[in-house]
Amino acid sequence: MKVQLQKPTGAFIGASWAALFIGALTYLIDLWNSPMALNERGYYLVILMYGLFSAVSLQKSVRDRLDGIAVSGIYYGLCWVSLGSSILLLTIGLWNASLTSSEKGFYAMAFLLSLFAAVTVQKNVRDMASFHHSNEATSAEPNTFSGQIE
Repeated sequence: MKVQLQKPTGAFIGASWAALFIGALTYLIDLWNSPMALNERGYYLVILMYGLFSAVSLQKSVRDRLDGIAVSGIYYGLCWVSLGSSILLLTIGLWNASLTSSEKGFYAMAFLLSLFAAVTVQKNVRDMASFHHSNEATSAEPNTFSGQIE
């Protein structure tokens, strides 16, 4: 059975990128404007970066396994642990922060939006590459020229 690859729509690609920029940018702007100490800001910045990296790594690992590309069990498990750790660390940080409940909620929602958007952007990038690769493979005709050029 041959799988039909479909190209993601421009609207879905645009919405994914917009969600990533909106989530990450609002998180970073609020972090910049917060009255937190510099070490606290650094903590939340690192948690965002760690979360984005682990979400993209997990998405790639899951997709690789579905596509039959070997992914070691330890790396796959590490991706899950990393994503869970980033969410847990943000939760612990916000729980202990001296922020209002609305600020805590804002950070949590911007963080989760950024993670989801990073996964969808990675999916779109991979789908576009697969779509272009499959179109090039099906449109390429075998070289049947066997004569000499005159």
